[in-house]
Amino acid sequence: MGCFRCTGESSKNSEHKNKTRSNKKSKPGDRTASGALKVNPNVDVKESDVKKELEYKDNQLALDVKGLNLKEISKDGKTIGDLAQQTLTFDELAAATGNFRSDCFLGEGGFGKVYKGHLDKINQDVAIKQLDRNGCQGIREFVVEVLTLSPVDHPNLVKLIGFCAEGDQRLLVYEYMPLGSLENHLHDLPPDRKVIDWNTRMKIAAGAARGLEYLHDKMKPAVIYRDLKCSNILLGEGYHPKLSDFGLAKVGPSGDKTHVSTRVMGTYGYCAPDYAMTGQLTVKSDIYSFGVVLLELITGRKAIDPAKTAREQNLVAWARPLFKDRKRFSQMVDPLLQGQYPVRGLYQALAISAMCVQEQPNMRPVIGDVVTALNYLASQKYDPQIHHVQNSRTRPSSPNVRRDTDKRRVAGTGPEGENE
Repeated sequence: MGCFRCTGESSKNSEHKNKTRSNKKSKPGDRTASGALKVNPNVDVKESDVKKELEYKDNQLALDVKGLNLKEISKDGKTIGDLAQQTLTFDELAAATGNFRSDCFLGEGGFGKVYKGHLDKINQDVAIKQLDRNGCQGIREFVVEVLTLSPVDHPNLVKLIGFCAEGDQRLLVYEYMPLGSLENHLHDLPPDRKVIDWNTRMKIAAGAARGLEYLHDKMKPAVIYRDLKCSNILLGEGYHPKLSDFGLAKVGPSGDKTHVSTRVMGTYGYCAPDYAMTGQLTVKSDIYSFGVVLLELITGRKAIDPAKTAREQNLVAWARPLFKDRKRFSQMVDPLLQGQYPVRGLYQALAISAMCVQEQPNMRPVIGDVVTALNYLASQKYDPQIHHVQNSRTRPSSPNVRRDTDKRRVAGTGPEGENE
């Protein structure tokens, strides 16, 4: 995008930057009065307590954690002070993006705007997400994301490189994912963008499932993602998928508890009906959301599409009667695949999706079984030049969404573009 080491700044941004600098120069006592611990010299204090105070003093992240009373995310024994190495200054991030120039802008979500930048200190391209103080997410989501991702190192979870908690600024810095989100490659495609082929779709599904498995089974205590959707699955080189955006993550139930009671959060169309109705959150809530994503990968349809007829707007509601009739399975495949998919693979993928979106949470599979099934599907390479190509079925659709279908080439099809 031509925004590496951007230079220059608008007068508006300069004014904002100067205002931020003035905030930095305020007395430490002004910033920590509401949250810093105080030591009474007349009282015996343990060494550990003194260390804890020093950890909190002049540490905006620690003050955020203390103010929100957050103790819910496992940090593998790390303290807030241990996260200092990941702290970046606002000036560093402004320099990385040329003071957040418009040509570095990547997109915008519930948290705020996202910019592409280059951090000279590590010589790496990064994605920088800046909290919109007037947005629908806030300090809590920022803190939860830092505490959730800081100890994590998994190939299918986006890596948090650092963060900035300075004055009223809150920014998150991630590894840069060059292909953007899965949503960009699945819905409302521009004419010049290739359609992702069947092999790639199964590879993405399997990778996303492995990321979810890490949260559910490897993190102690388990973490419930709560916002799994296509726009939160980012793609690297070779369409390698990574889960991102953990601001809504919640620690799962512990001991003999079966669920976590919380206010309902997530995205309409992906939210499990049992969670939406009761507020009782379990790992099976994530399984439902994953089933919707898998269904999107198979069908090319959106979870919720207001442009369709009332009967077809909700993807799961549209798919449920079709799940029961094997003769209609071919009607569910994304027509942009042009019949280039394995019949047996389609049946198996639909079966996995159908199990994941069961209305009763106890009927949904555990993520480990989903990973096993999808790893197998991803290993079964389909080559349209060798295997039979199905009769392409088309369905009425918006010309803006499904235009130039017969001119589009499926990404990765054939020997030269076959994915690993």
